[in-house]
Amino acid sequence: MRVLIVGLGNMGRSHALAHHAHLEVTIVGLVNRSSINLPKELQGYPVYSVFQAALAETKPELVVIATYTDTHVDYAIAAMEAGAHVFVEKPLAMTVADAVRVVESAKRLKRKLGVGYILRHHPSWQRLIAEARELGGPYVFRLNLNQQSDGLTWETHKALMDTTSPIVDCGVHYVDVMCQITDAAPLRVHGMGLRLSDEIKPDMYNYGQFQVFFADGSIGWYEAGWGPMMSETAFFVKDVISPNGAVSITDGNKGTSDDIDGHTKVGGLRIHRTNGSSMNRRSSDRRDDRIIALPDEPDHQALCAAEQAWIIDAVLNDIDLTRHMTDAVRSLQICLSADQSIRSGKICHLGEVN
Repeated sequence: MRVLIVGLGNMGRSHALAHHAHLEVTIVGLVNRSSINLPKELQGYPVYSVFQAALAETKPELVVIATYTDTHVDYAIAAMEAGAHVFVEKPLAMTVADAVRVVESAKRLKRKLGVGYILRHHPSWQRLIAEARELGGPYVFRLNLNQQSDGLTWETHKALMDTTSPIVDCGVHYVDVMCQITDAAPLRVHGMGLRLSDEIKPDMYNYGQFQVFFADGSIGWYEAGWGPMMSETAFFVKDVISPNGAVSITDGNKGTSDDIDGHTKVGGLRIHRTNGSSMNRRSSDRRDDRIIALPDEPDHQALCAAEQAWIIDAVLNDIDLTRHMTDAVRSLQICLSADQSIRSGKICHLGEVN
């Protein structure tokens, strides 16, 4: 399979390394707007600075897009119209309407469209979702990812915030987890946020949180912040609670906020189940909680390899990605609704955001 990689930042480079190692792939080109130092594995491939020229010259069968969000829609549709299938990093688009336009193009042109929801390829997160679903709803979701970033990481975050807020960029991952667990339609979202640095543009905020309400009665909370001012005390909370108990990532497996592997790492799950009514509960019942150790987790590069193997398999075996595309739009809609709520100061009912 002929593959063109577009964007060579952290994710694009990892995806390129995954394709370099894949036996059924030939990388026909790498695209980056500026010059960049590449690892030795990628130094032999043609490098382009203009996407359109690379697309026309290399004629790829699969285009992997890992650029900033504001280019995703145009690049994805151009690639599909040129005959290629597409893998695009999250968020899929900057508006719901544009995300729908990409999905409709994939359906019309009969192309595969995969979106970079890396947690879907992580066995430990798959286990968390399965354990939570087994408890039964309605659910309370408590999820966050605050990152105390400085130096080059803060520069990257500031560049991302030229187009995308933290609650959208990171939030789509964890809202996607909520949606996979509950399977219920989201109804409304309320958010709040604050600009905590003069280094970002005036109409952007680097801290935000929101609440989402689902049709089955489930509710979710998500929080994300970027910058040198962020606290390390509670940067990583992952709890799913139901009337029958809770599933949580254990405290000892959180790493640090600047550890990219720590953002996906589970390490262990605590499964807490209620034992009848509160009248029959004993204070010692918590000692019966089940701990599931998950010591052999894939690192970031292995997860990128799994993601790219998945889209290759979808192309080669004509796997139906309709549900995947629908889920990608839904999680984006929730996060963009939260962003709209923050900017307007009003509750956002789903269907009103574009």
